[in-house]
Amino acid sequence: MSEGGTPRQLPLELPYEAALGRDDFLVGDCNRAAFDLITSWPDWPSDFVLLAGPVGAGKTHLVSIWRQSSGAQIIPASSLGSQDMLAVVRDGPVAVEDAHGGLDEEALFHLLNAARDASRQVLITSRTWPAAWNLTLPDLASRLRLATPVEVAEPDDDLLRRLLVKLFADRQLSVDLPVIEYLVVRMERSLEAANRIVATLDREALAARRRITRPMAATVLGHEG
Repeated sequence: MSEGGTPRQLPLELPYEAALGRDDFLVGDCNRAAFDLITSWPDWPSDFVLLAGPVGAGKTHLVSIWRQSSGAQIIPASSLGSQDMLAVVRDGPVAVEDAHGGLDEEALFHLLNAARDASRQVLITSRTWPAAWNLTLPDLASRLRLATPVEVAEPDDDLLRRLLVKLFADRQLSVDLPVIEYLVVRMERSLEAANRIVATLDREALAARRRITRPMAATVLGHEG
């Protein structure tokens, strides 16, 4: 039973599909340069683009937008060592995700060389810039300096507000504006936190079998702290 006497039900984790199309991407000052560059393909200033930003900042969404327009295949950086680079670039452009951790330097170097020889574009995502990767292969560091760098940063209030509305809508949840405003001024300033808070509120609302309210949001934020 809840505090108000309303029986709670065990929340069932139902899958939901986040909207990751070009029209679903929320553009603000923190990500406009990255969005403009990704959507300018194939008219990129170089064949290699390095997209850096914190977790949850929208890098995966931008990769999805690029894949939809370019047909690129997406490869986690940690699995590069198991790939046939010539075969990979033969199929088209390539996105390498999360290069900040578990990177096979030799594999990425060979991929960039193969892509250059085949005139293919490569998009690399990371939470940090290569200077923080502790690279030991000078030739790879040299190749990465040829990449066009672009950054996505944490959201401002306006973008965070629009993001919360989108995340709730992705889960088919209608939330009153005062609840959104309450969250915006009190929550951690990150897209990762927005995703986490919305998921928690979704579970709480399902368990309590009622709408998301400001007191519910306050409880969830209290647990966040």
